[in-house]
Amino acid sequence: MTRCDWAATDALYMKYHDTEWGSPLHDDIKLFEFLILEGVQAGLSWITVLKKRDNYRKSMSQFNPYAIASYGAKEVNRLMSDSGIIKNRLKIEASIQNARAVLEVIDQYGSFENFLWDRFDGQPIVNQYKSVAEIPAYTVDSENLSKELKKRNFSFVGPTIVYSFMQAAGFVNDHITTCFRHKELK
Repeated sequence: MTRCDWAATDALYMKYHDTEWGSPLHDDIKLFEFLILEGVQAGLSWITVLKKRDNYRKSMSQFNPYAIASYGAKEVNRLMSDSGIIKNRLKIEASIQNARAVLEVIDQYGSFENFLWDRFDGQPIVNQYKSVAEIPAYTVDSENLSKELKKRNFSFVGPTIVYSFMQAAGFVNDHITTCFRHKELK
């Protein structure tokens, strides 16, 4: 079975690649989780975040934006002392701000899913990359979505982070063409 090169280095990567990465998401909680985790990953390796993912779920109310939006200084301090997550105050505060921003989007669009998928006409972009080296760090679409998210007070949503989010959440299929997942997700 052929996979994208990056997924062959670790069992956790393989499982994530084979079952999640690039699968179109339509659940607001999962979309919010992926957005937060991509922001947390900035400057770090994705495997570091994957290894802490379950701890994030426990520490951050299962990524429920309604719960996280109510976090204040007490919760920030609790998270800053949590050895199971990445203790970066800016990223923790951005997660809380993003929860609040998601709730505003839900109020306006009915769901975070509607807001996001409307930007892609409800369909993933299927790319035809033959190697991981061909995959860009960001695209015009991620730049546009980044600008839109920033206008709505989201943080840690630069074009590169947003493109990683788009890949993870299935807005784009960036599995290389020889990867078994590319065909599955067409």
